[in-house]
Amino acid sequence: MELDIVFSGGRLDRVDARRRDRDWVQSRLAEDRSRVLPVYRGNVLVREGDEPRLAWATNALCDGRETVLLGVAEDVAHFAIDLSDQPDPIEEQGWTDVAAFPELRAIAGRLPPGEAATAAQARHVLDWHSRHRFCPGCGGGTSMEQAGWMRRCKESDCGAEHFPRTDPVVIMLVQHGDRCLLGRQHGWPVPFHSALAGFVEAGETLEEAVHREVLEEAGVHVENVRYLASQPWPFPASLMMGCVADATTTEIAIDDSELEAVDWFERSEVEAALRAPTARLALPPPLAIAHQLIRAWIG
Repeated sequence: MELDIVFSGGRLDRVDARRRDRDWVQSRLAEDRSRVLPVYRGNVLVREGDEPRLAWATNALCDGRETVLLGVAEDVAHFAIDLSDQPDPIEEQGWTDVAAFPELRAIAGRLPPGEAATAAQARHVLDWHSRHRFCPGCGGGTSMEQAGWMRRCKESDCGAEHFPRTDPVVIMLVQHGDRCLLGRQHGWPVPFHSALAGFVEAGETLEEAVHREVLEEAGVHVENVRYLASQPWPFPASLMMGCVADATTTEIAIDDSELEAVDWFERSEVEAALRAPTARLALPPPLAIAHQLIRAWIG
């Protein structure tokens, strides 16, 4: 079953080989037909309406600002720029009547698939730049290189190169017969539940991370871990790797420092909750890969 993964399906050629050619990058940025995606506090500029789309600005917006090359499509270069230092870019740029910066999680599922992927890419890499103004090795300042896909320490005796990072996360639907295991974090409203998830630790395979996380959070042992699909999750920099695993034990022992509740749910009640929340179960929206894992299990 093919999963409908929001933030996937990017259609820009990232032109990795061209990023290192500063002259080529600058010449493309100078072209009038080049497009620039404004980002403000993690949200991209969108033309809202019944069919929202990304709102692209011209290269006049750059004006000496750090600009990231997202890629090329139909020989048109696409860039992203962070306007978070402006008090109100909508007002300042005169976009009041044509566009807005809606919360990305709220709008992503309504954007065309390729555009949602571009929005995730822009948010992810610009957020990384905002957090890496200084070298983690020596504390010196860093500068952007390779069209925004690398930062270099300015200290001559260091010069370390730093690249945008992605944090791997496993998210797994654990099944046992016609039941699946779902949990609720502290602060989530009752009766919301989702698939268990956790960061992959150093020196750990995806399969090992699934075994460890399920055991730590729910006290359940699993086997036969299978990978299904992944989802970029730019909040701020994760890659959610969706898996299914078979439980070999069913007794639950919750780690209440991480989760408020964990329970087994029958296939019939999960199927009902996909249609509408029930008194016992509400599920993640289609935006989340957890929803897609659950739907695949039902389907």
